[in-house]
Amino acid sequence: MRNFDFSPLTRSTVGFDRVFDLLDSAFTTAQGDEGYPPFNIVKTGDTSYRIELAVAGFGPGDLSIVAQENVLTISGSKNASQQPLYLHHGIASRAFERRFNLADYVKVASANLINGLLTIDLAREIPEAMRPRQIQIGEQKQPEQIEQKAA
Repeated sequence: MRNFDFSPLTRSTVGFDRVFDLLDSAFTTAQGDEGYPPFNIVKTGDTSYRIELAVAGFGPGDLSIVAQENVLTISGSKNASQQPLYLHHGIASRAFERRFNLADYVKVASANLINGLLTIDLAREIPEAMRPRQIQIGEQKQPEQIEQKAA
């Protein structure tokens, strides 16, 4: 699919380079991206999310999770020297790397591997200064009008 031309928008905006890069990469299929391993993205609350990856055959020592500059990279590889001699090898255990772009202030809260399912919990932690706050409206007293004395 052809990439979109964002140049008309970039001429009149400042600081949105990352957004345009994300949009551009969303419409471009990555080379070698075969959908392995399959994954789910779940919204678990107003500011919390979960990524679930099916990584059957991988142990905690075979997986790597790195969060750096709004990109979460999950990779897995098995040591070939430790592989047994399979008569039939139906469970895929090939090396992989999955990248997820994270929004600002989204942090990795935890990661667990249970029964071949890697779950990564994410939480959006907006700094207090960036959160909306209610502004109280105060009442200002009407200034008293000073009447002129008649002479």
